[in-house]
Amino acid sequence: MQAAGCITIKKRTAVKKEEIRPQLESSEADLLASYNGQVRTVQSLQATVDLIPSTGTTYSGVIEEYHDVPGFILAQRPATVRMIGQAPVVAKNIFDMVSNGKEFRIYIPSKNSFLVGPTALIRPSKKPLENLRPQHIVEALFWPEFPPTANVLFEQFDFNVSRYYILTLLRQTEDGKFEIARKIWYSRTDLQVSRVQLFGAGGKLESDIVYSDWQPVPDATSTKPASFARDIHIWRPQDDYKLEIKILKLTLNEPISPDRFELAQPAGTDLVRVGDDPSGAQSGSQPESQPGSQR
Repeated sequence: MQAAGCITIKKRTAVKKEEIRPQLESSEADLLASYNGQVRTVQSLQATVDLIPSTGTTYSGVIEEYHDVPGFILAQRPATVRMIGQAPVVAKNIFDMVSNGKEFRIYIPSKNSFLVGPTALIRPSKKPLENLRPQHIVEALFWPEFPPTANVLFEQFDFNVSRYYILTLLRQTEDGKFEIARKIWYSRTDLQVSRVQLFGAGGKLESDIVYSDWQPVPDATSTKPASFARDIHIWRPQDDYKLEIKILKLTLNEPISPDRFELAQPAGTDLVRVGDDPSGAQSGSQPESQPGSQR
């Protein structure tokens, strides 16, 4: 007679042989050197891209009827960027935005709006369009260098068939405690960066950026090709949006004329100064300066 009791059934998840890839070995010192080497290599870029807003209201409020839009990105260290999104086929601008690291300027023709605000503005607006920030693109394209004095933790993380090395950068708060500032994930299949997470005060996740399809890119300053991810997914949980950037054409470190980062307010558009007052914006119909040609 069999005693009554609980029968435990163990369920095994089969892993296909082709999904198991050799895991490469590295060390904290080598990954830090690789990271800083990538930072120093990429000083400027010019890219033709597809912009794909997947969820959230910020970009979908601008890219309303399109699944994806072609666009252009110009970026130069330390924090200068211009990004233009265009309607498919007709090549009409949907938005044009620039940032010099201190101030952002955004022109949205369909809304007849020209937004201006400080990049340091943290308080989100109730109006999704006012939460567009060109510097979020800069954060995904240009990483800061880790100084020799940086407080960095080294970790090995395993998840199912995926294996990672993680570099965690710590920063010291005013009260002397440490908190996470940034996490760099390296895939052990190729030792390329697969993910970067940026954290604000109190451990709040501000950006979660996933990188894939790393390819060699001609470098105007070197005979040796550089490497850059061709597919970048940006998730901004506090700003309510996800944006995928698929890079179709890319050149690195070619000189960019300063006037290509200029964006003047077109005549007749509504000026919105983001963050000027508690209601979130202040509008006017007069341009700040004479409009110039759009590039």
